[in-house]
Amino acid sequence: MNPALLAIDVQKEFFKFSPTTAQSLNDATEYINAAIALLREKDLPVICVQHMDEEEKLVPGEEGFELPEELDILPSDLHIHKTYGNSFNKTPLEEELRDLGVDTVIITGFCAEYCVLSTYRGAQDLDLTPIILRGSLASSIPENIKFVESISDIISYGVLKKIVG
Repeated sequence: MNPALLAIDVQKEFFKFSPTTAQSLNDATEYINAAIALLREKDLPVICVQHMDEEEKLVPGEEGFELPEELDILPSDLHIHKTYGNSFNKTPLEEELRDLGVDTVIITGFCAEYCVLSTYRGAQDLDLTPIILRGSLASSIPENIKFVESISDIISYGVLKKIVG
């Protein structure tokens, strides 16, 4: 297994959706940061995926596009900008992963039932192994996190630590 971590759409704009969404993102960020630290410890790739939408002013340079200070993404991490739910659709993500020798993507982020699930399915279509990190998903509808986890392969942080450690 040659994994990379994908942190999908953890952007300031989405924290503004509702108090429920903000809490969900804050909770997920704790798990995402733990996984980021673990992968960095092992020199494994961390990839930040950010959604863009010009009509919504969700573009580089706008406050809402930016990452929250609490998220441990570094400028040196690979950054992918997407305009579709699936992080692979019309982005260089697949090529970047192949160049890095990655065959497994640990998927985290927002929104569980949209971009996360689309990216999960997109990874499968490309013969990559997608795995959801339990506790690392966010949604405006908390029940949807449970649904996405129930139909996906998931891994706990503890098991991830044993596997990559």
